[in-house]
Amino acid sequence: MLHSHLPWLAHHGAWPVGEEWLYQAWAQSYLPVVDVLQRFAAEGRRDVLTLGVTPVLAAQLDDPHCLRGMHDWLGGWVQRAHLASPRLPDLAAREHRTATAALADFEQQWQHGASPVLRRLVDERTVELLGGPLAHPFQPLLHPAVRDFALREGLADTALRLGHRPAGIWAPECGFAPGMEHGYAAAGVERFVVDGPALHGDTAAARRVGDTDVVCFGRDLDVSYRVWSPRSGYPGGRDYRDFHTFDHPTGLKPARVTGRDVAPEHKRPYDPDRATAATARDVADFVGVVRARLDALARRHDRPGLVVVAYDTELFGHWWHEGPAWLAGVLRELPAAGIRVTTLRGALDAGHLGSPVELPASSWGSGKDWHVWETVRRSPTWLRTTRGCNSSCSPGSRRAPRATRAPTRRSVR
Repeated sequence: MLHSHLPWLAHHGAWPVGEEWLYQAWAQSYLPVVDVLQRFAAEGRRDVLTLGVTPVLAAQLDDPHCLRGMHDWLGGWVQRAHLASPRLPDLAAREHRTATAALADFEQQWQHGASPVLRRLVDERTVELLGGPLAHPFQPLLHPAVRDFALREGLADTALRLGHRPAGIWAPECGFAPGMEHGYAAAGVERFVVDGPALHGDTAAARRVGDTDVVCFGRDLDVSYRVWSPRSGYPGGRDYRDFHTFDHPTGLKPARVTGRDVAPEHKRPYDPDRATAATARDVADFVGVVRARLDALARRHDRPGLVVVAYDTELFGHWWHEGPAWLAGVLRELPAAGIRVTTLRGALDAGHLGSPVELPASSWGSGKDWHVWETVRRSPTWLRTTRGCNSSCSPGSRRAPRATRAPTRRSVR
């Protein structure tokens, strides 16, 4: 599962957490990930993955101001590649090819917004779409009336944009409070996602919540952390492109990670061949981990098991340059290894439904409770804090000073 979300950035300046953030994620994550999905759609693949897009992000990807800004940003990317050519010819050539391809893709497919692009993937059942509350709030701390309103209007907004009212949602920050399942049922939500600890790690099947027909899925942390671990996840591999080290005159990224404790000025140049080899190794490793996990679940429960892995879409490409290639490789190699890849909807169709459960108060934040958001709510600087939430929750936090610190792939998730 991929969860696509950014706060409202339009008209919020450029850098470091204004519109520049939106355009970077759009160019480096949304364009290449959608390209991967479109290739699978062209091959007739169905239920490739579950894709969540928050209403607040969808609105920006359709907004005329943001569309003009994105086109300008892509043109600026091409110009920055030209500027780098005298000093960094190899980097400049690679960036120029990537930027011109992105610009052509945007002009051909995205000029009328993301909704027509995503709607085709949903219509063809390439992806299962997840919706969510209107402004992606942390739901457990809202007044119930506000919470219900936000959810209804968020689902209605997605139906208006994409022609489909989602049957599932990505609950913001996987936040849950006992009793919310009844609000979900009233809004027509049939399934949602919680973090693995909310189910005490028993994520091998979906579960009905309480006395409702609403179903929850738990994220398998052991498998998910092969990518998302703050200490040993794939994106921190020495041969991948370093997120934090910049060529300051152009903003391009010339270095590979090299090592966790290597200062930016000592990092080695990025080598695409080394990165490609690392991607292949990590695809094979992930497939092996998933297979071993499923084999263990089958032995334990005497029936086929389920592994749910979930990540922010922005990890693939924006934070982790090689992420889209890794994703495409995994989606090909898992079926080749005899593992069925499907959506939440597909998992239920395949019978992966266990006994009902009473869910505790939970989230996927630090401590798996609510204290991150309760602290933010009580803070006099809550606006500044929440605007940066996506950065602080993602590998390679933007709070690290640029070009002055070795990359750390930290995460509270």
